[in-house]
Amino acid sequence: MKTSHALYLVAIVGAALLAGCSTPTSRIREHPDVFARLTPDQQALVTNGQIAVGFDMQTVKLALGDPDAITLQTTAMGQTQIWHYVTYETYDGYVIYGGYYGRGWRRGYGGGYWGGPWGDPYFAGYPARVHERFRVTFDRTGRVQSIQQEV
Repeated sequence: MKTSHALYLVAIVGAALLAGCSTPTSRIREHPDVFARLTPDQQALVTNGQIAVGFDMQTVKLALGDPDAITLQTTAMGQTQIWHYVTYETYDGYVIYGGYYGRGWRRGYGGGYWGGPWGDPYFAGYPARVHERFRVTFDRTGRVQSIQQEV
């Protein structure tokens, strides 16, 4: 009986995690009205998680999700909004720091257990590498003016 409760709990947690994953398909399902007003070419891009110059902010969110950061740039031409989409990489594919009480294993530097009962504060809040996947600049009308993408 205890095994069936454990499996049931694992199934619930797994379903909750999958429900929290945002993909173009799940975002399209949540906002069919935004998707329906796009041309067939634009729909194909959004479905594949791609964007194009001229897309409005809602369409970019449909394709890429919410930005990780938003900045404003002010020039003589006026103010533009820039959306940043980033990804985090760790050394050797491991999470370097999992919170103040995080402990774990790592390769290199002698390997073995690290962090002790209080974690390893040296790495607190510092991911190994931060890569900006996309930088999307909008014009004053809220349309994509430029797209920078890491290659």
